Amino acid sequence: MTHSVSVSHLGSEFDDFLFAPVGEDRNGMLLSVLSALARSDVDPWQEAAKLAGLSGETSTQRLASLIAALPGGPSAHPDPATIAARLIALLPRPASSNIPSRKALLGAGAVAHPGAIIYMYVILMVFGLGAQWIAASHQPPAQVDNTHTPASSTVAPQVHPPNAGQ
Repeated sequence: MTHSVSVSHLGSEFDDFLFAPVGEDRNGMLLSVLSALARSDVDPWQEAAKLAGLSGETSTQRLASLIAALPGGPSAHPDPATIAARLIALLPRPASSNIPSRKALLGAGAVAHPGAIIYMYVILMVFGLGAQWIAASHQPPAQVDNTHTPASSTVAPQVHPPNAGQ
């Protein structure tokens, strides 16, 4: 596949569509939409999202052409248009979606610049570091005890040299 989608971005809104059976392949195995799209070298989730955004007739025609182009030829899938119409009915439609779009979250017409996130992070870091500096500057300086304690508490007796002449 040319595009990859990370697992964290995959939504379950396309599960009914992607895991629906298309029919049997030439070996008699049940072929799902997911495996059919993958065999066509198309990212299944991206294609599902694209089909969901198209009109019903356009999405049905596109999916029918993908089904007809599957390995095994049209004989393996006798009526791609009927199969596509059945499968397209399983896609979520934008009007019934409960998930707000990015445009709705950002406001009508607003576009988030990719660098804006970096700028916001830098601004937050500056405020955080500034707050730490202010808090540290208001603390009293640490008290250091500079008194020296003697190495020994006993006083060494003075020793006089012996008098050799006495």
